[in-house]
Amino acid sequence: MSTGSLFTDDFKLSPYWWDATPRPEISPGDLPERVDVAVIGSGYTGLSAALQTARGGRSTLVFDAEDAGWGCSTRNGGQISTSVKPNLAELTKRHGPQTARAILSDGRKSLKWIGEFVAEENIECSFGVVGRFHAAHNTAAFRNLTESFATEPEEFETGGWVVPRSEQREELGTDAYHGGVVYPRHAVLDPGKFHHGLLERVLQAGAAIATHCPVTGIERMKQGFRLTTPRGILEARDVVVATNGYTGKITPWQRRRVIPIGSYVIATEELPPGMADRLFPKNRIVSDTRKVVYYYRLCSDRRRIIFGGRVSHGETDPIKSAAKLRDEIVRLFPELANIRVSHSWMGLVAYTFDTLAHAGKHDGLHYAMGYCGSGVAMAGYLGMRVGQQVLGLPEGRLGVEAAPFQTRPLYYGWPWFLAPSVSYYRWRDSRNR
Repeated sequence: MSTGSLFTDDFKLSPYWWDATPRPEISPGDLPERVDVAVIGSGYTGLSAALQTARGGRSTLVFDAEDAGWGCSTRNGGQISTSVKPNLAELTKRHGPQTARAILSDGRKSLKWIGEFVAEENIECSFGVVGRFHAAHNTAAFRNLTESFATEPEEFETGGWVVPRSEQREELGTDAYHGGVVYPRHAVLDPGKFHHGLLERVLQAGAAIATHCPVTGIERMKQGFRLTTPRGILEARDVVVATNGYTGKITPWQRRRVIPIGSYVIATEELPPGMADRLFPKNRIVSDTRKVVYYYRLCSDRRRIIFGGRVSHGETDPIKSAAKLRDEIVRLFPELANIRVSHSWMGLVAYTFDTLAHAGKHDGLHYAMGYCGSGVAMAGYLGMRVGQQVLGLPEGRLGVEAAPFQTRPLYYGWPWFLAPSVSYYRWRDSRNR
């Protein structure tokens, strides 16, 4: 396919969500000399923490090196799960039964929290509990999914069910998979609108936002911290690090513990009439069992497909990734052979060495990060709890705090091991597809 036929005439190298919700314009203003709480990062995590501290009566200032929410909080696919990848058996082996259950409980609470938060705050973001179809990319993966349902712990039942390949088209209009499972409680939202609503409430609570103002230095003091920025120096009693996939060298301890990975997303042009009903008859969000995973859904008006995944060994640009993602759509849905791409973009997610999100306090700095590509609910939930911790509230306690935040020898923030790992997993995924 030629480049000209791949893209629509109005093709954009920006997230589809930004069409309806452009990046906010926030007046720079002067920095104060001192605040109670400084938050580094204005995505879901940072804003959720700031909302707690501002409503708790603490003067709060949120910093971002770019526009508010410029990172993955407005670049993700808007799919919401329980966010915890390891199962109870794996977590019990690593951390013991009590901590394992507490970690899984964090995941369940995050899914429940985001629905309640959207409703209580009256945020219009196309939130809906549509369920997820998690597809098996081969027969072995389907067997594993079936077995996982048979051994679900009673207190962590998903309410889901198995869909054999013979019934797959009732959930998804493709024969490319080998069956799958449905998780009926998983949900969806418009990431741009959700972030905008969260930002509005943080500003209404009295917090300030300093955009295009990176924190370039953090110095520990007797009481609090001194932060250096291009617009001046200020002091803060408490600091929250909420940088996730964009964690930099000013917080080296956190940087050594998160692995930035590019996640690439496209939006298709509008589908032909009736196509959405044939391909997504239940309007589910979709993911699959491959290690190099793809995730996709219809947008809220059911006119386009939002399709994302990991497409390269190293970071690439959204022009190149668009062709690879479109080819995968056509492989799954051959009747979309002539579909074009209207938007293509990427963002950095943060993986961790134990595939768990982490939150806590190190050397006086509060932090929450490492959502492993499933942070729409967990990022806000952990940010909210960290905000409560800053306020000294007992409800801020988290199960993930009990899990050690691991790093590896010779790792300092540049994932040199990523290319061979992705190559291996792509080869493994391709077997018995």
